[in-house]
Amino acid sequence: MSIRTLDDLLAEGVSGRRVLVRADLNVPLDKQTGAINDHGSASGPQGGTPDGTRIADDGRIRAVLPTLTALVQAGAKVVVFSHLGRPKGAPDPQFSLRPVAGRLGELLDAPVHFATDTVGDSARSTVDALADGQVALLENLRFNKGETSKDESERGAFADQLAAFGDAYVDDAFGAVHRRHASVYDVPARLPHFAGRLVLREVEVLSKLTASPERPYVVVLGGSKVSDKLAVIEALLPTVDRLLIGGGMCFTFLKAQGHEVGSSLLEEEMVQTCRDLLERAEGKIMLPVDVVAADAFAPDAAHDVVPADGIPSKRIGLDIGPQTVAAFAAAIKETASGEPGGARTIFWNGPMGVFEMAAFANGTRGVAEAIAGADAFTVVGGGDSAAAVRALGLDEKSFSHISTGGGASLEYLEGKTLPGIAALEN
Repeated sequence: MSIRTLDDLLAEGVSGRRVLVRADLNVPLDKQTGAINDHGSASGPQGGTPDGTRIADDGRIRAVLPTLTALVQAGAKVVVFSHLGRPKGAPDPQFSLRPVAGRLGELLDAPVHFATDTVGDSARSTVDALADGQVALLENLRFNKGETSKDESERGAFADQLAAFGDAYVDDAFGAVHRRHASVYDVPARLPHFAGRLVLREVEVLSKLTASPERPYVVVLGGSKVSDKLAVIEALLPTVDRLLIGGGMCFTFLKAQGHEVGSSLLEEEMVQTCRDLLERAEGKIMLPVDVVAADAFAPDAAHDVVPADGIPSKRIGLDIGPQTVAAFAAAIKETASGEPGGARTIFWNGPMGVFEMAAFANGTRGVAEAIAGADAFTVVGGGDSAAAVRALGLDEKSFSHISTGGGASLEYLEGKTLPGIAALEN
């Protein structure tokens, strides 16, 4: 892969130049717990706004700091842009990036100038006013329908307006590189383009999982739906030594084995597909042997641990059980014969249960701790898995790498061409 990097751009010199940085600042916002201090910013580490909005998880903001800091220190005028959520191509206050600007300023220890539109008067005046070493953040790109349009002319027109703000383009938004969007795919065609440090690191790590991973290679998959993970399962089965499946998707596999799954999440149309996968997997796939079954999908619902082949008909499975956690941990830490010296490479994508509810978080916590404690190259595949690591208070440094791109990570492992990466190669 031949891609010019941030270091190549810095070697050219960026002092006084306007550098566009596509970041992935699509962070979860929480309007319920924001506490504003006397200075108008949120108390605590997560930024905030006067209406009580705070950032529930700033991991993606922190991930782009190395690239932004390098550009600021080199004297660039840095123009950052990102999406947040899924607005419908028009301004929507609940998806504003304003709280992100506040948190980014805290982390950079310098003001971040915020434009209240994407390419309008506020954006133009904000960018024009930047001094060397200063940072601006434009409002949510998806407030403009040109960002996600499937009409190339409409998308191109928006890309023209964005490109006019910069002298060079840096993509550090790995979580968005699987999207053929204006800011990801079309803007780099209009400017000298470079890969940021986060994008380079993500590609380097994921390449290790697809090229020649050190064995044994164990993949842990969770999340809601088999259909969301089918392509990556198909791609990984020939490569992995063990595939451990939990989360909501496990119930479709259990159904494929002929078990009752009660009112648990089930993709009926995927049952035969799961049956075929189990037959082809030659014993590679491990499924739960027990689950936590509850009366309802609620944090205070009555619940019990039941065998995976004995889920009551009116109950819903919301987590893997303790025996499954132990079995999965053993598969990670031990050889097939039970001796020490287990997995040398581990990829994990998807929680084992509804970790947001304390009663159903033990499965995700237990498996995550087993992965973190393994003597292996460990990759957390972004999305809800990365959120779980932080929400459960686990040490991020215990993992070799925590990806910022759930969907992008999976598509990379599937072998798909990622539009944002392809745009940097041109």
